[in-house]
Amino acid sequence: MASKLEALKTSLEATLGGELKLAVLDRGELTIVLRAANAVQSCTTLRDQFGFEECIDLCGVDYSAYKDGQYDGLRFAVVCHLLSVKNNIRLRVRFFAEEDDFPVVPSLVNVWPGVNWFEREAFDLYGIVFEGHPDLRRILTDYGFVGHPFRKDFPLSGHVEMRYDPVQGRVIYQPVTIEPREITPRILREENYGG
Repeated sequence: MASKLEALKTSLEATLGGELKLAVLDRGELTIVLRAANAVQSCTTLRDQFGFEECIDLCGVDYSAYKDGQYDGLRFAVVCHLLSVKNNIRLRVRFFAEEDDFPVVPSLVNVWPGVNWFEREAFDLYGIVFEGHPDLRRILTDYGFVGHPFRKDFPLSGHVEMRYDPVQGRVIYQPVTIEPREITPRILREENYGG
């Protein structure tokens, strides 16, 4: 299998050229990093020339706390896991959003239509905008939700809460009223425990 992955790595380096920023073969898995600007063209090449007909997963990643904050690269990335059934091989593809404040990457819906909901999930949870997506809107959080809960800087208690107000007879949104507290574990000791 390693020789198959090494051959794929060599072939990808030759075919993708400058679009391929990095190719790493580690622990029996091949990971490539592509330039985000031409991700659609590069992924189309992966699909058509290399037989990666399925994108089995797409997710966002926030690298802001990576390596205990010592990481010095771009903050947001999109990671795709590709499968070639014909060649019985998998490939991990990563590309980074060029801006940390407003991360935008091209949508891969026209390459693999099945990534539609995956991209919506990454948008909802990380705030990564997929340019060219046909219906980019929240998929897991409520429409009135503020922020993106998988970002490392998102507060654990959130920003707003919703509750039913019996006086108004409807659901209302209000700032979070949870008092932050420090949870200290309580230790119970018994005199004759274990003996």
